[in-house]
Amino acid sequence: MSLPPILQHLRVPVIGAPMFIVSNPELVIAQCTSGIVGSFPALNARPASLLDEWLHEITEALAAWDRDHPDHPSAPFAVNQIVHRSNDRFEHDLEVCAKRKVPIVITSLGARVELNEAVHGWGGITLHDVIDDRYARKAIEKGADGIIAVAAGAGGHAGRWSPFALLQEIRAWFDGLLVLSGAIANGGSVLAAQAAGADLAYVGSPFIATMEANAPEGYKQAIVEGGAADIVYTEVFTGVHGNYLRSSIINSGLDPDDLGALDPTAMKFGLEGSAKTKAWRDIWGSGQGIGVIDRVRPASEFVDLLAQQYAAAKARLCG
Repeated sequence: MSLPPILQHLRVPVIGAPMFIVSNPELVIAQCTSGIVGSFPALNARPASLLDEWLHEITEALAAWDRDHPDHPSAPFAVNQIVHRSNDRFEHDLEVCAKRKVPIVITSLGARVELNEAVHGWGGITLHDVIDDRYARKAIEKGADGIIAVAAGAGGHAGRWSPFALLQEIRAWFDGLLVLSGAIANGGSVLAAQAAGADLAYVGSPFIATMEANAPEGYKQAIVEGGAADIVYTEVFTGVHGNYLRSSIINSGLDPDDLGALDPTAMKFGLEGSAKTKAWRDIWGSGQGIGVIDRVRPASEFVDLLAQQYAAAKARLCG
């Protein structure tokens, strides 16, 4: 399909995935000025009043970049909204996004007609992340502009299906904007996502190992040192299946090979002990693609690498 105008001039066809705790304005600005979509979860801005400050910081920084680099303008940014009824900040955060006219809103854990209508009202677009075809259909029925297909191997809350299975099921009925998430960590994988039917790739875990990311150094080094075999897929930490770094589970005093006895409800709010162990803060999310991440680097340098790898992959196919 033809991409919406807002997404037609990306340096690489990539959206930097919003990561709980990790994504912040510094990372988003670095991603956007490097030529890919940067994003963050609205809930990362705490307290809620900080969201408006973050959006102001991002929009001002990108406007300044565009003034100074007219030949290489920044990419748009996105805000991830949790639309589940349990999110008591939903109305507040949506109002702030409307005030700042956020160009792209990514929705998770449910789809709401009123959100899609609101975003369209200020000229933005909405993308909804899903783990299967059924949820994709619901999202489009409720007015989302595009789908983020979260396949097996993605960081954080991930699906179970192969990207090939998930993409082909959605593409059988949907010819709109489709983004693929799941173990995409180099430029060749970005091109492969497009060859399989996606318009854009969703890249998250590699950006944990960047200087701008709001992650402890131990987390960044675990990304550098880890590979696919170091990822554990389980629902016990939040009640929803997700992918986590084995080393962080061990460091929290748990056995990653024997999590069956843990109560997901209790884990969601932290394990009691000498200190609370909590998902995302202590149990670190990660996708399966981290085996190619060899060091911590600036986000712009990683985007440069993606661009080089993407161009090389295209050249190999065309050569």
